[in-house]
Amino acid sequence: MAWQTARSDATTVIPSTAVVSRRARTGRTPGSRTMTPYLFLAPFFIVYSIFLLYPVIDAFRLSFNERVGISTARFVGLENYLALLSDERYLRALLNTTLYALGSLFILSPLALLVALAVRSFVVPSLNLRSFYRVAFFLPNITSFVVIALMFGLVFDRDFGLLNAFLDAIGQPTHNWLRSETLALPSIMMVAIWTYLGINSLYFLAGLQNIPDELSEAAQLDGAGRFQVFWSITLPLLRPTILFVAIQAVIFSYQIFELPFLLTRGGPSDASLTLAVYLYEVGFQQFNQGYAAAIGYSLAMISILLAGVQLLLFRAFRDDEGAG
Repeated sequence: MAWQTARSDATTVIPSTAVVSRRARTGRTPGSRTMTPYLFLAPFFIVYSIFLLYPVIDAFRLSFNERVGISTARFVGLENYLALLSDERYLRALLNTTLYALGSLFILSPLALLVALAVRSFVVPSLNLRSFYRVAFFLPNITSFVVIALMFGLVFDRDFGLLNAFLDAIGQPTHNWLRSETLALPSIMMVAIWTYLGINSLYFLAGLQNIPDELSEAAQLDGAGRFQVFWSITLPLLRPTILFVAIQAVIFSYQIFELPFLLTRGGPSDASLTLAVYLYEVGFQQFNQGYAAAIGYSLAMISILLAGVQLLLFRAFRDDEGAG
């Protein structure tokens, strides 16, 4: 009996001794394990705070001040924001950006849907060709904007451009595309269509792949035509993708900067001036930092408003699905 008691006591002592020896070998305390993930995350949060969070907060503060160059900031309240309402160049940039956004919504997005339907349908029957088109569609999206601007600068050239050469060959009048007040913004829209058509088509292709083929086949067996199948089956089931592409196109359209800046610098006579280009001119050419910050936050407010519209549309879509 005494031997059994001693044996049981020995067995109770051994695990605690092993735990102490393991802790001594590792040299870690229980609290150090909880700090390890934060040490790995600390570099990201430090860089994020210095290069993103602090500039955003400081720009918001600066938008309520008047500051030119390195001069001392002077608090002016809402004067910068009120000045936007009477700034003709800002209003012209807002109009141009809105027209560009409407072009992205009503021209680019439907064209992307048509291209996706063509690749998905009998127009491209081979699976290998479909894979080739997916890769080809994505290439413009990874091409540098500088390269795109140089390429289309040659296409739109008045004397040696490919577009004018084509028009001249078919007996049509040529134009000075990028120096015309009426054609500068449509020319930038054409470049944007070439640049973003492929990636939006891939979005629609992803949405089309989630629609079961059995639904279309059953409708065709019931006598429905291709247009009826598209209108009654494909389009309703593709509604989440359509909302995503449309709202994303509008939001990013209000942030367009590279194409108008590289192709026209906002000209001629502000015909292609966008909000982002005007922000660059005010902030980095005129060095009116307070007013530029107000322009930037007006862009942010427009983006937040459009994001709210997107959330409302998706919520309405979910409510309709739940009711159905």
